[in-house]
Amino acid sequence: SDPYAVAQDVASAIKLFRGELFYNTNPGVPYWEEFLGHRPPLSLVREHVRRAALTVPGVADAVCTLTSFSDRALAGHVEITLQDGTTQTVSF
Repeated sequence: SDPYAVAQDVASAIKLFRGELFYNTNPGVPYWEEFLGHRPPLSLVREHVRRAALTVPGVADAVCTLTSFSDRALAGHVEITLQDGTTQTVSF
């Protein structure tokens, strides 16, 4: 139930690689194309993660904080604000 169900959906949206979803290859974060093995600006990484979180119904806002970023690993957390004003933190 909310807010935990929304937080779980946000975690799934953030971990979805673009092109991985079988029936619709548009959603997801462009990990292969832009992140892994590349060195994009951290602001771009945060924005892609934020946009992925905002695709989840019920999420009004999201703030991404990166704690680790290397050629093969990305870690951090997203603080989401739901439409009712409650907040949850989702780690990735």
